[in-house]
Amino acid sequence: MAETDIRPTNFIRQIIDKDLQSGLHQQIVTRFPPEPNGYLHIGHAKSICLNFGIAQDYQGKCNLRFDDTNPEKEDIDFVNSIKNDVSWLGFNWQDEPKYSSNYFDKLHGYAVELIEKGLAYVDFSSQEEMRELRGTLKEPGRNSRYRDTSVEKNKTEFAKMTAGEYQEGECVLRAKIDMTSSFMVMRDPVIYRVRFAHHHQTGDKWCVYPMYDFTHCISDAIEGITHSLCTLEFQDNRRLYDWVIENISIESVPRQYEFSRLNLEYTVLSKRKLIQLVEEGHVSGWDDPRMPTVAGLRRRGYTPASIREFCKRIGVTKMDNMVEMSMLEACIREDLNENAARAMAVLDPVEITIENYQQDGAEQLIAANHPNDESMGTRTIPFSRKIFIEAEDFREAANKKFKRLVLGKEVRLRNAYVIKAERIEKDDEGNVTHIYCSYDPDTLGKDPADGRKVKGVIHWVSAEHAIPAEIRLYDRLFNEANPAASENLVDSINPDSLVTKQGWLEPSLTNSEVGKAVQFERTGYFCKDPSSTDEKLVFNRTVGLRDTWARSAQ
Repeated sequence: MAETDIRPTNFIRQIIDKDLQSGLHQQIVTRFPPEPNGYLHIGHAKSICLNFGIAQDYQGKCNLRFDDTNPEKEDIDFVNSIKNDVSWLGFNWQDEPKYSSNYFDKLHGYAVELIEKGLAYVDFSSQEEMRELRGTLKEPGRNSRYRDTSVEKNKTEFAKMTAGEYQEGECVLRAKIDMTSSFMVMRDPVIYRVRFAHHHQTGDKWCVYPMYDFTHCISDAIEGITHSLCTLEFQDNRRLYDWVIENISIESVPRQYEFSRLNLEYTVLSKRKLIQLVEEGHVSGWDDPRMPTVAGLRRRGYTPASIREFCKRIGVTKMDNMVEMSMLEACIREDLNENAARAMAVLDPVEITIENYQQDGAEQLIAANHPNDESMGTRTIPFSRKIFIEAEDFREAANKKFKRLVLGKEVRLRNAYVIKAERIEKDDEGNVTHIYCSYDPDTLGKDPADGRKVKGVIHWVSAEHAIPAEIRLYDRLFNEANPAASENLVDSINPDSLVTKQGWLEPSLTNSEVGKAVQFERTGYFCKDPSSTDEKLVFNRTVGLRDTWARSAQ
């Protein structure tokens, strides 16, 4: 799959074009600001492609900044995983990664400035009191009894908070805005709270930490961000974003613009729900190949190009919508159809003995690694008297639509000879356990000399030379298109989202590179899992050759 070269257009790029033409900005500066409290998912990939893509296209700059204001839930491992994911997707940040914690001294100073302007106060109300005074969507809030505390008193109390003289939850610093505002976010929001927690960047320097909404806009301003792009759930927060910038003495004035977040069928992109799946053991971890995390997609065999193309195809709008999983799967199929080498593997084997094949040892056959790309070269495949084929590729009797092996009829083995099923053996339950065949030695790479038409082609592996492997057939994690809407998320989990088989591979796959995709011919696209060892090969299914979900829904 060649990524489309057409430069996308959307309402954000139109805003940028206008800002550049008017001279409002000389250079575009964006940022990708993840919180290091979990792994990135494909919704983050959309934001990464948007922010870094804009910076690339406009010869601007995109910062990678960690909004690390909540040390209790953050970890350096998450920081490292995020760096790895952004790089793997094909994007580079200029300068060193930035951290909101780099600005804690400045943020604290701006909080003091708001206190001095009479625009912030220390509130000792309990959480229950604050919740009651906040009001509802239909009823205005009411002022706290601490709201009119003097500036000097507030400065003193905030200094005590900073010095660690108050316990967690005993008090907070709130912005003094408007408790009657129709926007809940403007009803004197908390901007600082007490937390005795070790921070992965600042250690134990601080015991007060700024809230995200206070931190984010100031960090943008400090870095000279011109266009602060976020998802629609932060639309109301823009009012607080602008209020903070307008009421502190800072020169840069960034602007926030919102776009719709990604909603993808048959999965969840809520960090809270993803954490639930991990902590309750419904998946093996953040990088489980069924997870929509970048790490999970990478382990499953998705490529950076396929994810970038998916993000380009879904576009950027202000309209919430549900994107079909088939669109993401189409992107990886198109990519791997062009770029994945071919090989043969049998996942559900039945053994064949070719009775008239008398050659000792193995015959080495030559096969192309890709039918349409000679540059990928060729490989040798051992062929012998005993081979494995898929059990579903044989029937005792079948109509003309069945193009595989039928008792008494012929079929071609991929890259090899034409064989004919002569007789079979069954077990006590009537299952076929062995097929005895004959072969036509004059059909290697050519049709039978007498003009017989052999239409079917099946894959196979030499039984003597095949390599055993654990094959993990991954499918969609949920049965419902919108599992987030279900009353119990766990009830929507697809019990067949992982099926494990013991398969047999052609020897060329022994030294496969971890994560590099290969097409198991007629079966699907697979990649070697990082858990593989020399003693035990493990392959993950990335995606089938066709969209079986679409067919089953018809």
